[in-house]
Amino acid sequence: MMQIIAPAESGVETPDDHFILREDIEYAGLHLLLDLWEAKYLDDIKHIEKAMRQCVEACGATLLHIHLHHFSSSGGVSGVAVLAESHMSVHTWPERNYAAFDLFMCGDAEPENAIPVLKRAFYPGRMEVTEALRGRVSR
Repeated sequence: MMQIIAPAESGVETPDDHFILREDIEYAGLHLLLDLWEAKYLDDIKHIEKAMRQCVEACGATLLHIHLHHFSSSGGVSGVAVLAESHMSVHTWPERNYAAFDLFMCGDAEPENAIPVLKRAFYPGRMEVTEALRGRVSR
């Protein structure tokens, strides 16, 4: 269960900074690093953009801008989706069937919802997910 830290009813003000409180841990946002191995469509820039847009929607995030760059020598794609809640980036190595996705989101956004979207879009034989709580508040 995730909740956003908001001003307390007790009269003590808490910053309206969209920090998250989950299981008594307060932090700025969830950062996911996703490594997709044996993946498909990693040189298809339109497919990658569509998948990233679907991820943003599934996560409940707000897309501000998306920019992808296609490297002609390898066919790889690099790019970023700038979100009101932070960002999503991608770097692909089609010659190795490998992609690295980076999702950092704060507030109500749920970056873990991107995992099934990426599995459906790229059919990885193996996916590794690393999770970090960014901006963790010491108590």
